[in-house]
Amino acid sequence: MRLQKQETLPSFLVIGTQKGGTTSLQKLMECHPEIFLPACKEVHYFTLHPEKPINWYKAHFKGASAQQLIGDITPYYMFHPDAAKRIKFLLPKVRLIALLRDPVERTLSQYFHAKRNGFESLDIKKALEAESSRLGSGSSYSHQKHSYLSRSRYLEQLERYESLFQKDKILILRSEDLFMQTQIVWEKIQKFLGVKVQTLTSPLPRANSGLNEASSVSPIIREHLRNELKSTVLGIKNRYGFDWGW
Repeated sequence: MRLQKQETLPSFLVIGTQKGGTTSLQKLMECHPEIFLPACKEVHYFTLHPEKPINWYKAHFKGASAQQLIGDITPYYMFHPDAAKRIKFLLPKVRLIALLRDPVERTLSQYFHAKRNGFESLDIKKALEAESSRLGSGSSYSHQKHSYLSRSRYLEQLERYESLFQKDKILILRSEDLFMQTQIVWEKIQKFLGVKVQTLTSPLPRANSGLNEASSVSPIIREHLRNELKSTVLGIKNRYGFDWGW
């Protein structure tokens, strides 16, 4: 246990990916007595609110005790082009965790999440076709809500962080392992953060999951996505040593 708190700012960030299990990880971390997370899961300080004063950010963590490690889980941090530099400037020694889900399943999950929440009016084929022009328009809304394929191109996003932070400060995990080998992954996360390792006493909650809409997607769409994301999958395997069995 920590004897004193050095700063009321995060010691670790979960930077992504969206629809990669970060909400389930949040539920897991909330049960650890040495970890403090704000009531608001996605603070978005380094993405949507960079103009806010530092005290606005600190206020999210005012409930932390001196013995707790402070964290911030905001999946948009991984994808936003300016987040890594902003994080490095304010939190140069922060630890970073990224959960990478099968990029095809992640793409589909984001689309249906957008559809359910009223962010998307197009069918999936048209939404994928429109993505390039939407993001090219410079719309911050589309960058966050309509970035289906783009968010699944993990290598470009991770390179921004790896160019700024030491390798031992970044933990990159396969999302599927969090659910299939929960205790092993949870121990790895706890050791990475330097908190006392706890054993799970209940199953990992599947929080913020969809309604299995992706099962209805045509094989043609899935094949298109696999072709688009093949280089990402190969790159992840070469760089981090895991893939999704394609």
